[in-house]
Parts: sequence; C-alpha cells; structure tokens
Amino acid sequence: MPASNPKNEGRVLREPTIRDVYEAKEIVSQHLLRTPFLRSSTLSQALGFHAYVKYENLQITGAFKVRGGINLLMSLSEEEKRRGVVTASTGNHGQSIAYAASLFGVKAVIAMPEGANPLKVAAIRRLGGETVFRGKDFDAARVWAEEEAQRSGYRYVHSGNEPRLIAGVGTLYLELMEDEADIDTILVPVGGGSGASAACIVAQHVNPETRVIGVQAEKAPSVYLSWKSGKRVETDSADTFAEGLATRAPFRLPLQIMRRLLSDFVLVSEEELEQAVITLFEATHQVAEGAGAAATAAAFKLRGRLKGRKVGIILSGGNLTLDQLRALLSRA
Repeated sequence: MPASNPKNEGRVLREPTIRDVYEAKEIVSQHLLRTPFLRSSTLSQALGFHAYVKYENLQITGAFKVRGGINLLMSLSEEEKRRGVVTASTGNHGQSIAYAASLFGVKAVIAMPEGANPLKVAAIRRLGGETVFRGKDFDAARVWAEEEAQRSGYRYVHSGNEPRLIAGVGTLYLELMEDEADIDTILVPVGGGSGASAACIVAQHVNPETRVIGVQAEKAPSVYLSWKSGKRVETDSADTFAEGLATRAPFRLPLQIMRRLLSDFVLVSEEELEQAVITLFEATHQVAEGAGAAATAAAFKLRGRLKGRKVGIILSGGNLTLDQLRALLSRA
C-alpha cells in the first residue's frame, strides 16, 4: 500500500506561530503537570558537556504527544466532537488522542499497524479509544484512517499536519527554555516531526542562537532524506525497533518548518538506540522507549561537536514493554 495520500497532502496548511504555542500553554497547563528539565551529572561527565534531560516519559500517557492531543481536541467545533475522530498511530499519538477524547467526551478510533506495541494498545483501550489494526506499519494504517474518515464522517486527525497539535507540543519547549533560557542546543527525536518543528518555532522566538538538531533512525530515514535533499523522499520500509520513529513518508507541515529552521539532522543506528536506552536507565534511573532514547543516542554520536555546550536532551517517551526491556538488558 502506498504511503502517500494526495488528498491529504493537498490541503492548505497554516504554520503555527509562537502565539499559538502560548495559547496552547493556557490549555495544556489546565490538564497536565510541568515535566522536569534537570541536569544529569552522570551524563554530563560521560558526554563532556552540560547535559539536561526533559523527562516527557513522566507525562500521564508516558510520552510528550499528549500535549498536542489536548490542544487539538479542545479546539474542535461541537459538530466535529459529535462526529468523533479517527487517526493513525504506532502508539503514543494514539494514546494522546484517546486521552484527550476522554477529557472532552469525543469518540476516538485509532488505526494501528498489526503487531503494534501491546503496552500502547492496552493503554489506548483503557482510555476509551477504539483500536483497529490495518497494515504492516504506521503508513499503511494512516492511509486506512484517512479513507475511513471519508467513509464514516469522522474528523481525521493527522499526526503531523495539524497546526494546533504542533502548537501543543511546543509547550514542552516553552517549559524547557523558561527553565534554562541559555540552553544552546536541543536534540529532538523525529518520527513525523511535530516535536522538532515545535522546538524550532519556540527556539526561534525565545533564543534564535539555540540550535535544534533532529534525530532519526538509520532504518527509517524518510524525513532525514527529505530534509537533506530538499524534496519529498519516501522509503520502502521503516524497520526500526523504535516505533515512534518508524515512518516511511515525511509529513508536509513539519517538514516545511524543519527545512527552514532546523539547524542539523543526524541518523542513529539500532545499536546506538539500544545502548541509549540502557545508558538512560543507568544514568537517570528512567525507562525510555526506543524513540525516547534517540536524542541521547545522538548526544553520544555528536559529543565531540558539542563539547562544553549546554544541551537539552528530550526523553520523549517511556512506553517500553517488559519484553523489550528484558531483550535489551540481555543483549547489554
């Protein structure tokens, strides 16, 4: 099944502004606690720079995306809320939409790839979301969700091409820069790119000298290749164990923001991701899923370039299954 959908890609998309992010903060702060942004002495010593970790694994859904879900669903019209929403997700975005839907009394249908993370599937169902399994990966599930919105009249929620979703995610970076305004580099994992594009918008406003560096998996490099080449690149597969990074096609709105504002972009291997999960467990006593550890993997890859700097590392999610953790620990 092709990853792209011309109807969706043809929509006119407005880029969110810093004002949108500040407005989102007013909404998000009513429902979520501010997460810690703390210097890790252990990581700082190992890396050779001042390493600060933003612990988004401590969010109520175990990942940062819930910020965007709340901001987006809060903004829906009463008619859209009555229709319900449909979206596609490997897990964390689905939890975000299911949680926000439970807050505002909205039906939520979440399309997921077959073999999706069972921890995330169970969480979505506990939150009242309806799960539907379609296709081998996220992009196949996404195409089904877009078609189902047309068939059934749901309001389709794209996991990246949504200005209010990106603005909601931007509240993470407002918190970060309020806590440490002189942070000079932020390392952000990239699946669809909502996090990295939000970081760029906030950093440009608060401190234009702050560099935002995106991180993607070597086995799922579509956004990286698109950013580097200046044109949309789709891949045949996205076989990383870090499901939050497993996209075969870039999303238009985040990509256009990143092309203009992202300072750099790096790829990390599966081995580097796995080692970063272990390192975070040892250094911070926190569990990170694969995507959640991507920024830490990049920190070690780039430590020569970042020596002496003050760096923000986004631990974007901690929804790792017990079986995944056992396997990683056995290999370590």
